[in-house]
Amino acid sequence: MESTQRIEPCQLESIPDQLADLVADLVGRATRLDGRLHPATAASLADLLRLTNCYYSNLIEGHVTRPRDIERALAEDLDADRRRRDLQREAAAHVRVQRAIDERFARGELGESASVDTVAWIHRKFYHDAAESMLTVERPDGVNLRMEPGAFRSRPEQDNVVGRHQPPSSESVLSFMDYFERRFALKPMGTAARILAIPIAHHRFNYIHPFPDGNGRTSRLMSHAMALQAGIGAHGLWSVSRGLARGLPERPSYQEMMDHADTPRAGDLDGRGNLSLRALGEFARWFCEVMLDQVAFMTSMLEIDGLQERVEKYVLGDLGLSDVESAIAKDVLVRGEVARGEAARITGLSERAARDALARLLDAGLLASATPKGPVSLRVSTTAAESLFPRLF
Repeated sequence: MESTQRIEPCQLESIPDQLADLVADLVGRATRLDGRLHPATAASLADLLRLTNCYYSNLIEGHVTRPRDIERALAEDLDADRRRRDLQREAAAHVRVQRAIDERFARGELGESASVDTVAWIHRKFYHDAAESMLTVERPDGVNLRMEPGAFRSRPEQDNVVGRHQPPSSESVLSFMDYFERRFALKPMGTAARILAIPIAHHRFNYIHPFPDGNGRTSRLMSHAMALQAGIGAHGLWSVSRGLARGLPERPSYQEMMDHADTPRAGDLDGRGNLSLRALGEFARWFCEVMLDQVAFMTSMLEIDGLQERVEKYVLGDLGLSDVESAIAKDVLVRGEVARGEAARITGLSERAARDALARLLDAGLLASATPKGPVSLRVSTTAAESLFPRLF
């Protein structure tokens, strides 16, 4: 029970052809998704996808926080009700942590996603400004514990907070996490091994259950970071939590598959570790299918003809504006950023009339600019997302 070998196997002994094809398809589709949009437009949509990831991660935990309430929380517009306010703060923290992960990755400063330091940083940053109610962990015996953000379980009284299975004791958590870090270091791995490490590390992390609480959220943010480092993150243009929460048609759910991967080894033909190699392979395949499903979904949402059509419909219908504003919005969508002075060229109107049309799009929040006179780019709020990206939430 206290040997680090308890979490083995941590990789598949061989990759079946069908799984190898699945991984290759995932790599190809994620690469194409990554290059589909202008970087400025992609950056705006990545902001929206962080809200998506947060929304579905909360749903997995049984917390329903509406996308608009998450958006409000990021603007420090918090609900008067304490419970809803705490959920808003929790959601805002998720978005901020994911943004910090993305920024670290972009700067080349993320480090190994499954390292002790990185997962502790994710957990600590997530709970940094949490309300006391979110730091209070309820034990079965009714004696509650206060959780320290970023700190692994280290005391026996923290060992009774786990429900589904008995993880390693608090005395062994650090040894398990050191072993976990070595087994899931991505740098020495090839492309296929890196991708398969995402689901396997996701399960084994939760199996160790290193923190008194927040392991699920931390593991989903870790999986997002690993996807970036494995080369399939597409700069945040798809959501791993959306896939895990929604699952696949006529397939077991996320929780069922996590439980399935807990299965002990079933004899000499089921690998050489403590846990079932067969169950691990099935979990890895399911997880990769989920990731592929989400990449395919976002690819379909970003087909330029369909997206331009939805932008036009949103501008004319939802915003009640004209073909002039629609032409500007569609041009910005394709080109990513447009100088304000180009509105006249796009519309064929006088500079004053074109400037007024541009102002209406800025006032509506569909376009935005970093400075009062700087170039404009697309901004997709949760309100606009309902029309531009149906079924996202």
